[in-house]
Amino acid sequence: MKNLKYIVTVMTLLCSSFVNAQQTPASKQSRDIAIVGGTAHVGNGEVIESALIIIKDGKLSTVVNGKLVKIDISGMDIIDANGKHIYPGFIMPNSTLGLVEIGAVRATKDETEVGTFKPHIRSLIAYNAESKIVESMRPNGVLIGQITPRGGRIAGTSSVVQFDAWNWEDAIIKEDDGIHLNWPNSFSRGRSWLGEAPGMKPNKNYSKQVKEITDFLNESKAYAKGRKATINLPYEATQGLFNGSKKLFINVDDEKGITDAIAFCKANRIEQMVIVGGREAYKVASLLSQNNVPVLLQRVHSRPNNEDEDYDLPFKMAKLLVDKGVLVALEASGQMERMNSRNLPFYAGTTVAHGLTKEQALELITLNTAKILGIDTDYGSLTEKKSATLFISEGDALDMRTNIISHAFIDGRLISLETHQTKLWKRYSEKHNSRD
Repeated sequence: MKNLKYIVTVMTLLCSSFVNAQQTPASKQSRDIAIVGGTAHVGNGEVIESALIIIKDGKLSTVVNGKLVKIDISGMDIIDANGKHIYPGFIMPNSTLGLVEIGAVRATKDETEVGTFKPHIRSLIAYNAESKIVESMRPNGVLIGQITPRGGRIAGTSSVVQFDAWNWEDAIIKEDDGIHLNWPNSFSRGRSWLGEAPGMKPNKNYSKQVKEITDFLNESKAYAKGRKATINLPYEATQGLFNGSKKLFINVDDEKGITDAIAFCKANRIEQMVIVGGREAYKVASLLSQNNVPVLLQRVHSRPNNEDEDYDLPFKMAKLLVDKGVLVALEASGQMERMNSRNLPFYAGTTVAHGLTKEQALELITLNTAKILGIDTDYGSLTEKKSATLFISEGDALDMRTNIISHAFIDGRLISLETHQTKLWKRYSEKHNSRD
């Protein structure tokens, strides 16, 4: 009897997991698709009214004004987008999506590895393509992400994936795109619980910590020139920084730290660097522009760090940097980052209320991000010959009131927009709408 109860319990759990599993990834495109009549927001600042978009073999074969160019679309699957808006898929950089499922359950957390210098740790192989959190991004248009490890001085190596896949191998867009460095803080707040004054104070170990990073890179260079009798995985992983195949993403917020990080990369001949966070990037915007250093900007919906900063600084930061010629994209790291990742389009929408045009704001989460991640040849804009990764919205996708998606495609595959959240919404809507 006990064995029978055990079997019933196991079968119940298995059935429950199948019912609640992620939607099956879409099949490869088999027929040409024509999207007709919508307003296409290309992602590079261009807007095409009455657009005709043809998807063929997973690519955008045609993106034109349908009133100016006549093309025979008979025999194709036709989607009427009149009155709707068409956007390239939004891209979430510097994200732990798919690395953590339930924050309170240690067994589902795989974003941090033990150690200090860990460039060889690859987030890609820990990415869970069946994450319920990942699938909940798609109904807001977030279709691509840079999956990034956390922790240590060098956290590890990220990869770029698309959000409709069977496993991490299927999800890959760009493998091992960059190494992520947590720059030392030049200042720190006093720890009141240890009896320290609560204000800001210089980090006495700052120079020592920067030297540790320099020493590690020097050792990596020396290793590369040696016989390599014994393979050193951390040193091997850093070689892409020196040959240009990987970018160095530096998490740093303060003015001095940003300035020192740029000087550090110059000294070590690291040509491809990106500032991540950059809360005080506006103070050195000219320096960033002169050195062609892009910024993955802090979460827009946040508060200023310091008492003497404008209350709306996080909202208008993108405008301040764009006006100085800095390549800017938006990210959502920090507290509750995975939940907040779905709000990426609304972060962009907030920048519109603080100075940017809607098309400039759109670039912050599409083409600019694609350029920074090195995937702009295939993604980031509605451009012919690029991947057909896009979606159709009932209205303005940067406005939470009108971001209502009817169709979404990844590499030409029409993907499901059903998630565990939409299922619960329907379930309880029916419950409360019932008068029985």
